[in-house]
Amino acid sequence: IFSIVVFGSIVNECYVNKDSQNPELLCIFNENESACSYGIAVGIIAFFGCIFFFVVDLYFQQISSVKDRKRAVLLDLGFSGFLAFLWFVAFCFLANQWQRTTLTRGFAQGADAARAVITFSFFSVIIWVVLALRALQRYRLGTDMSLFATDQFPADPSAPYPGYPVGSGTESTETYQSPPFTETLEANPKGYQVPAY
Repeated sequence: IFSIVVFGSIVNECYVNKDSQNPELLCIFNENESACSYGIAVGIIAFFGCIFFFVVDLYFQQISSVKDRKRAVLLDLGFSGFLAFLWFVAFCFLANQWQRTTLTRGFAQGADAARAVITFSFFSVIIWVVLALRALQRYRLGTDMSLFATDQFPADPSAPYPGYPVGSGTESTETYQSPPFTETLEANPKGYQVPAY
């Protein structure tokens, strides 16, 4: 949402006429076209990145490959960190250019939009840092809980699947329930009679 506010405000209200004699639209940030272009570009990249990772999060549980899950989390971590950096640069660049701007009558019309762009750029830095930290936490949690571990799978694809784990030998032989698939089932167990219809 912050990215929509940033690039929407720049596109709609940060290109203004300096005065009534000059019909050319100029970027409100110190008449620096690069400042407006950079803000728009980062906003659009963040918007489409959010949509992509929202879809990835929706389908994350359905990703069966451990390697693909690991790649998805690492991609999220890298993208979030990279966008936090881009938003930090955008905040510093736009704030610097706004500080150097001399407000004429035409530029005063877009002053609130320029301040909103700078404010939401700062909030975006915080949000993307938090998202990067959550992705890092998810990665660490996955490696601690063997979400990404491949040691339970055989190295050779043609090797048989490992069997049921064997206990340590300290279990008693008198268990409450017999092991699975070892007893033979009787046709009519004791105490049960098949009803006649």
